Amino acid sequence: MALVTRFTQMFGVRHPIALAPMGGSAGGELAAAVSRGGGLPWGVGFLCWAAEVAAVEQALEYGPAAVMLSFGDPAPFVGPVRDAGAAVIVQVTDLAEARRAVAVGADVIVAQGTESGGHGARRGRSTLPFVPVVADLAAPVPVLAAGGIADGRGVAAALALGAEGALIGTRFQATAEALADPAAVESIVRGSGQDTERNSVLDIARESPWPRTYTARTLGHPYLDRWRGREAELAADPGARAEYRADVARGAVPALPVWAGEAVDLVTDVPRAADLVGALAAQAEEALGRAGRTGKG
Repeated sequence: MALVTRFTQMFGVRHPIALAPMGGSAGGELAAAVSRGGGLPWGVGFLCWAAEVAAVEQALEYGPAAVMLSFGDPAPFVGPVRDAGAAVIVQVTDLAEARRAVAVGADVIVAQGTESGGHGARRGRSTLPFVPVVADLAAPVPVLAAGGIADGRGVAAALALGAEGALIGTRFQATAEALADPAAVESIVRGSGQDTERNSVLDIARESPWPRTYTARTLGHPYLDRWRGREAELAADPGARAEYRADVARGAVPALPVWAGEAVDLVTDVPRAADLVGALAAQAEEALGRAGRTGKG
């Protein structure tokens, strides 16, 4: 059976799968590969708290199919995106953000659960209960599920929860076309969800200006072990942050944290992204078919 949803119909794609915008990992080659595999045509993502309208307008000159707006107020950017004919995708981490996404006229809403790798809400919700609530609130706007999805069973679960597809990040970091550092890819392939942790330590150590309302899920890191629970002390200690920079410069710690979601256990190889998209869709179809057979008396 083909997985036809409002999302696949909206974008004219074969599979209800979208690549998460991931700075440092998702470049043009990976976006093109996911598109060739039947996923979302290429788009671009912006952090609302850091973006400027001029930057969004410049990106729109290249004709992306969609622009995804995350982490902050999307309202200033919606008009230019819509005027350019691109779809407005807004990622949300709580119900207040979901209501705001509906109010600004999002074409697609991504409901991000706390299982996701990288940044998300400090006081967010797990994917399983969050997605159906957002789907009900946003209807008829299509919703994508994000967070803890790394195989076709996760895609099937997203559809069962009322989503129209899945936005996937961690799984696509470990693909042939990803820009991620090979050492980070190896860590993801060998990693365990039990070893991931949401934290602000690494943002503080890196002097990254992320708003403190957001934390990031990463694999283990020496500075996380050293400063866990002492974030205020780290923030007030310029010497400790200088030490972090020195450790990065001499290769004692990775240049970037390894962003990874709780489903990292399911990432065990480094396939080509187009092949992965097809495999995820096939697994999802099989899982949904199996669930249908199980439900029959």
